[in-house]
Amino acid sequence: MTGTVAFLGLGAMGAPMARNLMKAGFTLRVWNRGAERARAFESSGATVCHSIAEAVRGAAFVVSIVADDEATRSVMLDADGALANAAPGTVVIDSSTNTPALARGVAQAASARGLAYLDAPVAGSVPQATSGELVFMVGGDAAALAAAQPLLDAMGRQAIHIGPSGHGATIKLINNMLSAVMNTALAEAVMVARAAGLDPEPVTQLLNEGPAGSRLTRTKLPKVFQRDFAPQFQLGLMEKDMRYFIALAQDLDRPVPLASLARSQLQAARVAGFGELDVSAVYYQVTGERPARA
Repeated sequence: MTGTVAFLGLGAMGAPMARNLMKAGFTLRVWNRGAERARAFESSGATVCHSIAEAVRGAAFVVSIVADDEATRSVMLDADGALANAAPGTVVIDSSTNTPALARGVAQAASARGLAYLDAPVAGSVPQATSGELVFMVGGDAAALAAAQPLLDAMGRQAIHIGPSGHGATIKLINNMLSAVMNTALAEAVMVARAAGLDPEPVTQLLNEGPAGSRLTRTKLPKVFQRDFAPQFQLGLMEKDMRYFIALAQDLDRPVPLASLARSQLQAARVAGFGELDVSAVYYQVTGERPARA
């Protein structure tokens, strides 16, 4: 593959995405706020950089996936950040879950410096990031998307152009709102099924085959029944995404009572100390149950 890729953010999602780029033959420079995660890539042939500026200088592409607006604002807009140090013509692919307003602002700042910025968050969690089956929801210029397509193909199974800058971030919040509401509803379903004495195995089979059956039910129902809340997508991050979604709905003057209720359950679960568990751990808040102590 031609062109160096600067990869910023090597968390639960970013690390497998970066590895898939390397498997596809891309040359990577990697940076992570915590240096230990970046050092794990040295043995694979990536260049570990000590600053964002070092990573992006001379790179043809920049891929970033960090936690929130605050982190993205720093990574993209600080003096030693991506936009100030990338060469004109660089394509920036931002797979973080940000607010649409921030995505539009970063896109404008990128354009002023001769860069192309795509807000390209993903559908999927750690298993899909690992297997290269993510779906990218892309806002921004179609020509920049075409240039970035080989990278997206290496990390995912599909890239859908949603529209102009900010539209990728918007549909991502809508997508995660549905996921949050469904996770909360699944917690209630499992609570009632258990109280009624139903066998989890046929319940799981039937719900997966019913009208609500989906990848979410297939992955989350077993986790809830088994109390296996090892994180695939952290509850705290989902609660942040719901906060962003509700703020967007308010800006658009649209009532979202179901989303507001789900967010309140997630918020209470985070406050109760479950933020680093999987989002399906909202079960603890819904039921009042608590993990067994070791």
